[in-house]
Amino acid sequence: MKRALCFGLLSALLLLTGCASTTKEGAVDIKRKQFMLVSSEEVDAAATASYRESLTEASKAGALNNDKATLERIRVIADRLIPQVTTFRPDALKWQWEVNLQTTDELNAYCAPGGKIMFYTGIIKQLKLSDDEIAAIMGHEIAHALREHGRERVSQAYAQQAGVAGLAAILGVSGSATNLMQSAAQVALTLPNSRGQESEADVMGLELMARAGYDPSAAVTLWEKMGQAGGGSGPSLLSTHPSGPQRIAEIKSILPKVAPLYQEAAASKAKTVPRVVPRN
Repeated sequence: MKRALCFGLLSALLLLTGCASTTKEGAVDIKRKQFMLVSSEEVDAAATASYRESLTEASKAGALNNDKATLERIRVIADRLIPQVTTFRPDALKWQWEVNLQTTDELNAYCAPGGKIMFYTGIIKQLKLSDDEIAAIMGHEIAHALREHGRERVSQAYAQQAGVAGLAAILGVSGSATNLMQSAAQVALTLPNSRGQESEADVMGLELMARAGYDPSAAVTLWEKMGQAGGGSGPSLLSTHPSGPQRIAEIKSILPKVAPLYQEAAASKAKTVPRVVPRN
């Protein structure tokens, strides 16, 4: 009984100290409180190290940023999307944003914590993506970074392991907080996002692309293409970003909220967009 009570108190303490929201609500009204126990700095450092490793491997294979036209294309799109992050969190504009391109047939793209974006040529060329559809992917991935979904997953894994460690301490088994953090990060950063996180990234991504002057209805055609490409092993992106009629229906339900933002942005689309992403 004593052990169960101590374990319950520890779990309650973790929950009470970890509830927060990383972003403002925006026009799409994102209000969910998030469970955060670890710092952004810890998660960003781990994610950046992994991103750098990916860049090194791609460079050694001669597959990094060698399609100059496509690289410039996605960086131009990023230059329009990134300034919109201030709607949800002004501090993100100061992140050290990067956009890189890996030549591979894999259908994938991601934005690591801290604003490290990677696109694969396969997803752009095999699905014949328009700029609006690329913006839909990029906006979605940026939204994951803004909401710090990776940090949220690490926190959840850390809480679970801390709870186990707390019980182990009661039982007289020693453990290290550093080891817990490292173990949680290794596990959580490789896990797929939850459906709730995916929904948040969908709706926030729609607002980001609409404010940037990209047609948010392209998110519908994007996921239709992704679903059609899902035969056999399917796109890598579908392993962490499931497609389907329900998802497309949810996206369509949000379009009326962001359509006015798109119309306003499209009307002033001729304005010069400053470069945000460094060019190598």
